[in-house]
Amino acid sequence: MNHKPPALDSFDLKILQKHQHNTRLPADAIGAEVGLSAAAVQRRLKRLRETGVIEAEVAQLEPAAVGLPLSCIVGVKLEREANAEVERFKARMLASAMVQQCYRVTGEPDFILVVIAPDMARYEAFTREALLADPNVRGFTTYVVLDRVKSGVGLPIDPAVAG
Repeated sequence: MNHKPPALDSFDLKILQKHQHNTRLPADAIGAEVGLSAAAVQRRLKRLRETGVIEAEVAQLEPAAVGLPLSCIVGVKLEREANAEVERFKARMLASAMVQQCYRVTGEPDFILVVIAPDMARYEAFTREALLADPNVRGFTTYVVLDRVKSGVGLPIDPAVAG
């Protein structure tokens, strides 16, 4: 989001706190918990979607259940960090279905990726195609996930700190 996010009041934060963990929760159930009518909750959710506060509403799947048991955390170091090179790398990561998350970071690596694959052979093919074939990738380090202890995108919202 490149624009300034809208000011959120305590009702917005309470709605988001409930909605982010269960997007199928009916507006009347959320309203009963936060002290608003179902219509008011629906209007606020619509505004939160339109302003980009709610970026997406998706199902969180169990990777192994759909044939993708291998998760890798990958630190990528670029040779050159010129804007054009960085943007090119970001575009390639955005285009890869295997890259679940991509972060530009401070510190030794320039990017941290979360890559998911059906097996090590497919992950290795990804590294050849997406990383080793890129002349601007200086190097990368792979950490294979042994146990997914916690995964999610829920935020620790505190309605008491409404702006």
